[in-house]
Amino acid sequence: MSTTYIAMIVAILMGVGLLVGIGALSLLSGALNFLFVKPKIEILKNKSESSFAFTFKWDQDAEPVSFDHVRVRLFNPFGSPTEVDITREFDSSNVDFVREIDLGDQFKKILTATNLEKASVEIEVLASKDSVTHTQSFKGDVFLQKLAAATETVEDVASKFFVAKVKPRFDIPERSFISPPLPKTAKQLKMATNPMFVGEFAGAVGGGAAVGPAVVNFNIAKVWIEPGCIVCDACEAIFPEVFEVTDSTCIIRPGAPLNDGLKMQEAAEACPVEVIKFTKAN
Repeated sequence: MSTTYIAMIVAILMGVGLLVGIGALSLLSGALNFLFVKPKIEILKNKSESSFAFTFKWDQDAEPVSFDHVRVRLFNPFGSPTEVDITREFDSSNVDFVREIDLGDQFKKILTATNLEKASVEIEVLASKDSVTHTQSFKGDVFLQKLAAATETVEDVASKFFVAKVKPRFDIPERSFISPPLPKTAKQLKMATNPMFVGEFAGAVGGGAAVGPAVVNFNIAKVWIEPGCIVCDACEAIFPEVFEVTDSTCIIRPGAPLNDGLKMQEAAEACPVEVIKFTKAN
């Protein structure tokens, strides 16, 4: 056999070995990802019979989405009721989070269902804007055991594992068109926006233009962030009570005040990529 043929055979064997090695590494990587990075729901101690408390952890680098809904379903072909389906919305989060959601009387029906130990309870966490869903199923008896064995509340876990990142705060001076007193003379500029001279400008401003009515503030029904945030901090600088800029995006703070529409509008207009959206309350 010539040297050329031997070299070709060796090259082919090395190529096949390389492909097999890459395939094995890919399978191993997938297995490790499934075992260690798989999204996980942990049941916590609830405060009332109608509430459901839980933590949700997932790989935010692989899946940069914001989760905002939870769904609890009962499948019970062995007793009554045979099926219960509950969905609730909560403050969205793009990092690991804890929540306690009031599911109402429907959740009590799940807990008191006959033959629940033989049924299945399915918990889904959904990111509605990104159409991403993660589901975890429990046998009925396991679900009851986890509820009974839970000792940590939402507050316990939040203070222990989810320490909020403290961001520096900057005091933004209020903008005003009223001039302060001039040095030494104590005189003030004669402007229509200066209350001291408002009577002299009644009915007209600079050349006879009518003075418009005062801008009335308004309430917000809903505010959200669309994809595309460039984390410029403009919105948080204007309205830090509502917006929190993280390393990768901007989120709406839980319990954010929605009674200052003018400031919300200012923050939205200041966004260079126009991803802040809101609707006015009726």
